[in-house]
Amino acid sequence: MPSFDVASKVDLQTLDNAINTVKKEIAGRFDFRDTPVSIELNKKDYVVSLEVDSDMKMKQLIDVLIGRAIKQGIDGNAFDFSKDAYPSGKVVKKEVPVTNGLKQEDAKKMVKAIKDSGLKVQAAIMDDIIRVTAKKIDDLQEVIALLNGGNFGIPLQYTNMKS
Repeated sequence: MPSFDVASKVDLQTLDNAINTVKKEIAGRFDFRDTPVSIELNKKDYVVSLEVDSDMKMKQLIDVLIGRAIKQGIDGNAFDFSKDAYPSGKVVKKEVPVTNGLKQEDAKKMVKAIKDSGLKVQAAIMDDIIRVTAKKIDDLQEVIALLNGGNFGIPLQYTNMKS
């Protein structure tokens, strides 16, 4: 039976390349000259730590981060900017978690959307992926179109397609 997996992962090396590109661009920008700027990637927890000296520069740094990540092929929705920046001494800090794997509630929403669509497919949650199986590949392609149009707020990858 044809099947595929729905995942939401960010390649660590691509993310690291995007962070290094942001560091190089910020080092060369005139508006960031002579100011404390720190961008660090915690590879274990998939968290990007940002430090600048003002809220305005934090917004500019976030814009550069999103722009460079998109150019590297990382979806902008992979970053969770919901937490506010907080002052710490003379700098403003912000922790930005990066989506790595489907959360259980997101997976349940997607499975519910697939089942409510009326397509003849089976969807099962397996840890941080969703396995979708069907008798015809056309049904699987309709599921991909459904999930792409679903606007779940997270980047999705379709992997392990088997026919």
